[in-house]
Amino acid sequence: MLEGINPLLTGELLLHLDRMGHSDAVVIADAHFPAWALGERTIDLPGTTTPEVLAAIRTVIPLDDAPGLDLMESADGEILGVQRELMDAAGTTTETTRFVERFAYYEVAKPAYLIVRTGETRKYGNALLRKGVVGHASA
Repeated sequence: MLEGINPLLTGELLLHLDRMGHSDAVVIADAHFPAWALGERTIDLPGTTTPEVLAAIRTVIPLDDAPGLDLMESADGEILGVQRELMDAAGTTTETTRFVERFAYYEVAKPAYLIVRTGETRKYGNALLRKGVVGHASA
């Protein structure tokens, strides 16, 4: 156990977040996402939601320059409640978040350094964040 670390950040997850470099991506995926088909490194965190995991990750890594966060665009283009929660968890707005069409999102997610599959069951509850420079004055 470590003090001051969100309990959702397991040792394995912290190891991978630490190994990520500037601009490397981590996908926080919902339970429907084809995480194991796309990801070379995949961690399962069942019983969690994507906003919870995103908020936990943001406690240890900053976002890259905008757009530091990509969300999967809903079928009708409406911004859904789960997407608003994800932007809140990341500290972004609609202006600083990129919305990516569903099938294009899978292509954007393929080269991600890590995929974290959650137990999130709400549709379009996926977030891809790019790691910024740790310890930089703008962080």
